[in-house]
Amino acid sequence: MTGSDRQYESAIDKRDFDDNRPLLHDIDAGLNGTGEGRSRSDSRLSAIRTLDGSTDGLLNNVVEEIVERDRRKMAMEVMRVCSFVVGVISCLGAGSITAFSLYGPLFLTRLHYSQLQVNAVSIAAEVSMYLPVPLFGYLCDRYTPSPLALLSGLVFGGGYLLAAFAYRSGPPPDVGGEGWPFWVMVVAFVAIGTATSCMYLAAVTTCAKNFGRGQHKGIMLAVPIAGFGLSGMWQSQLGTYLLYERREDGSRGDVDVFRYFLFLALFLFCLGVIGTFGLRIVEEEEEKYIDEAVEELERSGLLEESEFFQPRSEVQAAYGTFSQAADGDVPDPELSLTLSEEERQAARLEKEREEEERRKKNWLLNFETRLFLQDQTMWWLALGFFLVTGPGEAYINNLGTIIQTLTPESYPPNAPPPAGLPSTHVSTIALTSTIARLLTGSLSDFFAPPATHLFPANLETGRRPSSSGSTANRPTLSRLAFLLPSALLLSLGYLLLSSPLPLQHPGLAHVTTALVGLGYGSAFSLVPIIISVVWGVENFGTNWGIVAMVPAAGAAMWGVVYSRGYQDATDGGNGSADGQCHGWRCYGFWAVGCTLSVWVAVVAWTLAWRAWRRRGVVV
Repeated sequence: MTGSDRQYESAIDKRDFDDNRPLLHDIDAGLNGTGEGRSRSDSRLSAIRTLDGSTDGLLNNVVEEIVERDRRKMAMEVMRVCSFVVGVISCLGAGSITAFSLYGPLFLTRLHYSQLQVNAVSIAAEVSMYLPVPLFGYLCDRYTPSPLALLSGLVFGGGYLLAAFAYRSGPPPDVGGEGWPFWVMVVAFVAIGTATSCMYLAAVTTCAKNFGRGQHKGIMLAVPIAGFGLSGMWQSQLGTYLLYERREDGSRGDVDVFRYFLFLALFLFCLGVIGTFGLRIVEEEEEKYIDEAVEELERSGLLEESEFFQPRSEVQAAYGTFSQAADGDVPDPELSLTLSEEERQAARLEKEREEEERRKKNWLLNFETRLFLQDQTMWWLALGFFLVTGPGEAYINNLGTIIQTLTPESYPPNAPPPAGLPSTHVSTIALTSTIARLLTGSLSDFFAPPATHLFPANLETGRRPSSSGSTANRPTLSRLAFLLPSALLLSLGYLLLSSPLPLQHPGLAHVTTALVGLGYGSAFSLVPIIISVVWGVENFGTNWGIVAMVPAAGAAMWGVVYSRGYQDATDGGNGSADGQCHGWRCYGFWAVGCTLSVWVAVVAWTLAWRAWRRRGVVV
């Protein structure tokens, strides 16, 4: 054997040959004279061809995997965008309760409800809209938004159908009528409020989880929330200019409440069905957030006392497969599994992995809920939200009667109120709140410093993020720098209403309505964004649901204060023959209280902001 042959043979590893073929098969055949047709050079050429073929197959597999990965990525992106569109459309319909002022005064004049009863209907809707939010958020986080969307469609349809026929039946028996009892209308609006919460939270949670840690998370949350505010505008305009009653002279009268409720029942039922199939959370994004949250907890040292995340040598695992792997058992080669046994083993391992991931997710979400409730700054944030949204909800629900209080008793009965039509004020609030939500969401994205997701329980070891190149050369503003001035604008609206000016110039009521819309919309846009930034998006539905309960208490409290002052002023000589109140006493003391409430909210939010800055939490 020549030296070159030895050099060539030493360059070939035995792994290049098939295990079942003898290494010297071709050489022996040539020496015996039976394989002269196949020379050593032919053998080398065949080996090279085989190597080239296997290389081509490997490259083809790599290309196919890349194409398949891109296809999956594109499909997830399409799903994310489509879910966002469906979420915005759902919010555009879900806020039908914000048009309550359109037909609220007709409950006074047509059904002969008292002001306390009208407020009881609106408060029932508000309480049922906000109190179940933590439960619905919990279901969204643990499962998917689709069941909530379907539930919202069914409950919306039933609630508005019941309200439509209760209104059509006429005044209740306790005021001399033959209609359905008052409690039927309350039950109908409890259903409407519950459905509102379901549809709104399903849509917003979908957008938050799909875009929660992107560069434009603020605007992606602000758009559906703004759509919720816009729903009252277009629905009130539709009721005013399409679904109206005709007077005897053929002119346009009040909204036809029966037809209006029937339209909402059918429309919102269809919207709920669409959301059932259209609201989807991209699973890879959710798994990524869960894993990142666990890593942050591990770095913070909060997992040291957790039995779930202790090493398996310390805690007996519930699954034998993982325990065997941990013990380092080496399988006996003689006990090799057949193909079917390997498939069953792989399926069992996959099932155990999924169970492990589910347990990890549930543990993490429950752990984050405890951290959220134990954090003092959450309570400051919720207190400010309570003091801001309560007066706002009461103002929106009682717009119709507030406008009438600014109308002199000597004013012609069929003439438009000097302070404007209720539908105009509803549209003003919808537009200004929408503008505020979009502006605060987009501007806070642009000016806010890079967010660092910190767990609030880790009070002493906050990490300030390093400035990236894109943010180092521009000024940064905290989201609280947008929230606090918005609240001050809201207080100016109530302060203007509490002054004597609106009585002398009723047109100033539009200014109050616009300021209330700006402050109210900013609060509902920035508070959920702040929650997602400070406490993360893994448990966003539950966290935001807990804070979103407080407007129910605020709306109930300030609604009762307004209705009591209104009724006392009516009984004290400010009422007219149709049961409506006129003058400053009908609303003045309530407006002063709302102004003070917003100022206290500013103080509470300032305290929360100071605490976050001390921890190094970037908001």
